[in-house]
Amino acid sequence: MASIAKRIKFYGIGFTIGLIFVVFFFSNRGCSWLPSNRVKNSILDRVLVVNENTKTKMTAMGFSSDDLVQVLNDGDILFGESVKEESKKCYIIEKNNVKFAFTLPYESFISEVFVNVKNEKVKTSITNNGELIHFPADDDLVYIDTNNTVQCQLELLGEVDARDILKMMTESGSINFAESNLSQKPKAEHTIEFEYNDVIISANMIWYKNKLNITSFDFPGVEDCKKGSKLK
Repeated sequence: MASIAKRIKFYGIGFTIGLIFVVFFFSNRGCSWLPSNRVKNSILDRVLVVNENTKTKMTAMGFSSDDLVQVLNDGDILFGESVKEESKKCYIIEKNNVKFAFTLPYESFISEVFVNVKNEKVKTSITNNGELIHFPADDDLVYIDTNNTVQCQLELLGEVDARDILKMMTESGSINFAESNLSQKPKAEHTIEFEYNDVIISANMIWYKNKLNITSFDFPGVEDCKKGSKLK
């Protein structure tokens, strides 16, 4: 009995030391089971967005887009100040005494970032545009509907595919908050704009199976595609 008790004691000591080591030394390096890392991973699974006012504030404070990603790597989540209701979820993360807010609109693929927030309630923007500053690491993140209307619109655009569109979104993409409907049920609707051949293209998208699913395009001449038609 004494031998078993001794073994259990040593096992408990070793387990405790190992747990402390993991929590304090590797808490930001892949321990996805920790509550804070589950939240950070759910944010990084989305497209990070900053509105025009936030972008101006970031520039004035000397913050870059890479700095915001670093906040997610080693900032501290203030769960007591965060809003965890599904319909208006928003997490406050603090780093170097600066508080950042990351919204998580329901069934949306974006997380809007706010810098140097105080105690005011933070809500996802509904006007103006927001720059797309960070994407999940997935070369096949964009998926284009295969129905006739969308394929017709795609043919009018020219020789582009889903990866081309992701590249253009990365280089010049923004979300048009005024044209989007992030409270739409069951899926939030997003209007993403990007530049192609000096023309602004709008793509309407939903988040489906972790993909940015394009349901339609809007650009000059797109009206030539009638519902159910296809280019000859």
